[in-house]
Amino acid sequence: MVHPLRTGDSAEPDVVVLSPAGRRSRLAASLVVLALFLAGTLWGTDAHFPFGPFKMYSTRADNDAPVVSTRVVGLTGDGREVRLSGGEVGLRRAEFEGQLPRLVDDPSLLVLLADTYAEHHPGGPELVEVQVVQRRFELVDGEATGAWSDRVLVEQELEVGP
Repeated sequence: MVHPLRTGDSAEPDVVVLSPAGRRSRLAASLVVLALFLAGTLWGTDAHFPFGPFKMYSTRADNDAPVVSTRVVGLTGDGREVRLSGGEVGLRRAEFEGQLPRLVDDPSLLVLLADTYAEHHPGGPELVEVQVVQRRFELVDGEATGAWSDRVLVEQELEVGP
């Protein structure tokens, strides 16, 4: 049975009161975190998240700026495109786009995507080249114009088996 509190009884008898040194250390930690947030807001980039702004959510694009969509394709001997992005090789779009600088620096890494595709699609067409293509969709006042252009960002020829 719970007894009502008598006057003078503490509501929470196990409350621990912080010492002055404990309060100072918590205040100092809070100030450091606030300073990191402020510095990240003023000078930070996506790489500094969570202290820097996540630009995807903290900025807005110009209404007339083109929208860029990146995709990876394999080319067959007769020039047909085979989609390698969108989970076909086990990478999600954001994961792949995060690796773009590495792929531009070392296009031979695209061979790994072709190999993974071949493992997952043993009966699929043989690829002779892998390309990273960026498609730019043109906008005017935030509306698609229907115009677009493709740019091959990086490409790697593949060794074709016997």
